[in-house]
Amino acid sequence: MRLLTFLLSLTFFSCQPENSSLSENPAEEPMPIKVVVVTMFERGEAQGDEPGELQYWVERFPFSTAIAFPQGNQDLYYNAEQGVLAITTGVGSINSAASIMALGMDSRFDLTKAYWVVAGIAGADPEDMPLGSAAWAEWLVDGDLMHEIDAREIPDNWETGIFPLRETEPFPEETPNPEGGAVFQLNPSLTEWAYQLTKDIALEDTDDLQQLRTRYKNYPAAQQAPMVMKGDHLAAMTFWHGKVMDAWADRWVSYWTQGQGEFVTSAMEDTGTAQSLQLLDNAGKVDASRLLVLRTASNFTMPPDDMSAAESMQNENNGYSGFIPSLESAYLIGSAVVRSLVENWEQYQEKLPTVEDL
Repeated sequence: MRLLTFLLSLTFFSCQPENSSLSENPAEEPMPIKVVVVTMFERGEAQGDEPGELQYWVERFPFSTAIAFPQGNQDLYYNAEQGVLAITTGVGSINSAASIMALGMDSRFDLTKAYWVVAGIAGADPEDMPLGSAAWAEWLVDGDLMHEIDAREIPDNWETGIFPLRETEPFPEETPNPEGGAVFQLNPSLTEWAYQLTKDIALEDTDDLQQLRTRYKNYPAAQQAPMVMKGDHLAAMTFWHGKVMDAWADRWVSYWTQGQGEFVTSAMEDTGTAQSLQLLDNAGKVDASRLLVLRTASNFTMPPDDMSAAESMQNENNGYSGFIPSLESAYLIGSAVVRSLVENWEQYQEKLPTVEDL
């Protein structure tokens, strides 16, 4: 019985049209993977219903094969012709770290040359990013590794009750001493290549987006049409919201990057993904310098001036204001990078792309 269970865990299932049977194709050698597309959640099925971050990839790239992945959040998806694998990690850094580590240790795949393209939605700082836009991050900062005192109990001269581990006050002047996973700088050259490759791709600007951004009349960046840009990322398991928290995020990212990074997007998973890839790199399983993080603006991290933070959060819980446009942007921009990597694999297998290659 144990042998049968083990063999079944190695079985590949074809993702066939509805009512068709599943076929088996056991892998004998580790499959060399060129690119891993990293999504974080799916709302229902992988195709044919209301989309999450995975569905457009499955339907459009496409990914024709589902691979059982019981040690992860849900099945993997595979495009054999392109050599591209897609994973859905689950929400939060606890799930992303576990899922990426599980994939990295999976003997069915050779990931030593793989590029990792995170493509997901995010909250966006209206001071920097319009809804529906796509931002490539160079810096990933963790928003969970911290001390915290409730704001109602902090000293009068403190602007926040959040401060780094091992410190005694917010934003101390000395150079930060990063705990493991507190901050990651992605490969600047690779990030710039991805940005330059995609910066002129037109993104959808819907009537709803145009109407929504008029409410942010005191934020010029928020009033612009969707665009491709560069912007750094804060990852925290807490879904925070509001002007006070947004101001903290600005300071937190600046502090941990020593002024080199600027907070633009907020989500929950990417420091977990980066931490697992770094440890897998230490073990010779992956090349962590091949990580790219793309986040697209589904909602703003603070309310417009005519709404309280509580009211704004309640509205977001009824559905992100730029949800579908942000999914479209994530696929459109992310897939352009994935296809470029695959089409130029003879060159990019050994040498990471740079802007000189464009």
